[in-house]
Amino acid sequence: MTPQPNPQVGAAVKAADRAHVFHSWSAQELIDPLAVAGAAGSYFWDYDGNRYLDFTSGLVYTNIGYQHPKVVAAIQEQAATMTTFAPAFAVEARSEAARLIAERTPGDLDKIFFTNGGADAVEHATRMARLHTGRPKVLSAYRSYHGGTQQAVNLTGDPRRWASDTGTAGVVRFWAPFLYRTRFYAETETQECERALQHLEDTIVFEGPQTVAAIILETVPGTAGIMIPPPGYLAGVRALCDKYGIVFVLDEVMAGFGRTGTWFAADLFDGVVPDLMTFAKGVNSGYVPLGGVAISGAIAETFAKRPYPGGLTYSGHPLACAAAVATINAMAEEGIVEHAARLGAEVVGPGLRALAERHPSVGEVRGVGMFWALELVKDRETREPLVPYNATGEANAPMAAFGAAAKKHGLWPFINMNRTHVVPPCNVTEAEAKEGLAALDEALSVADEHTV
Repeated sequence: MTPQPNPQVGAAVKAADRAHVFHSWSAQELIDPLAVAGAAGSYFWDYDGNRYLDFTSGLVYTNIGYQHPKVVAAIQEQAATMTTFAPAFAVEARSEAARLIAERTPGDLDKIFFTNGGADAVEHATRMARLHTGRPKVLSAYRSYHGGTQQAVNLTGDPRRWASDTGTAGVVRFWAPFLYRTRFYAETETQECERALQHLEDTIVFEGPQTVAAIILETVPGTAGIMIPPPGYLAGVRALCDKYGIVFVLDEVMAGFGRTGTWFAADLFDGVVPDLMTFAKGVNSGYVPLGGVAISGAIAETFAKRPYPGGLTYSGHPLACAAAVATINAMAEEGIVEHAARLGAEVVGPGLRALAERHPSVGEVRGVGMFWALELVKDRETREPLVPYNATGEANAPMAAFGAAAKKHGLWPFINMNRTHVVPPCNVTEAEAKEGLAALDEALSVADEHTV
């Protein structure tokens, strides 16, 4: 679709936004939101007629792109049949969504508790783990993001937690493996894995295993930098949980539903089955808010005759569930998961590694499927980050310049700290992927200007 400019309408949309909309994670007077006129497939456009290739997938959720006709039709059909209904009833869209999700989750994660999004999925998974074990503490990684609600943000490791962290949430943090910026003085992936697991077990032992309800990890951390765990790490965490009677929670909110070229990122790791798994985002490409917790048989049994003390008014909302059914079926019928795996291995991964060879600002390339990150550095030898940790204002100028350059070349980037994420829709075409890589090539020249 060719966007038709309409600056007058754009100005009115922008004015109303600035007058009345309170934006997430922002100093309200310091932001300048783009007024978006429309979106289709892998692109969106503004009211001035500028079109952008979306390498953010919204907020890493439009796994099948914008306005997929099968999902739009399913929402319309559901709205005409039954727009909404209370969660205590059996509703076709809800039942079918749960069945399709359970069909794809690993192991015996066959019960699905629906939420409105990822953060409240994490809230409920944490609650289930504490009630199941009778223990108070939850362990989470420093390099992590689990959501913006009170418990979820306290489980988060990045700086967005700081303002809400009073130290009373029952959360203990630890270092997960990340060889490029190792905390364990490791030189190989094997060393990093072994030392990270020893550190985690030491943390459990010194906290008191009998006080630890759960360990929560993003299967592949997303916002924190797409660090794929080294071979054996998640299996090692599973073994530690079994040893100490701890619930193992995998957060697949960002990594699930095709993002890693598998239905769930857990599928990348043989024999790794959590006790609870959270999901959202890609389950219906964000067309209607939906999240959930996939629950193992043992934890489901805890609440077989004991009421689970939690729920949501819109749990399993029919419109959201109809969108999930259509999304999962479309992904299966169109081979979108397999497409993401192939394109990642044959086009995006090699293309990003080629960029790294040309640009001194790229310290590391890592990823899988349609889930990639470039670590930007000032100095490749020392691995000094391009900007300081949690940089703002003038200190963040090099990253801001990189982002502006990407947009100038028609690419909307996902930037966090010293990383740019490459997370287009999982059904992005090969031509679109190459277009995005070319725009990244241009933008990285700007980042290169800030290297030593």
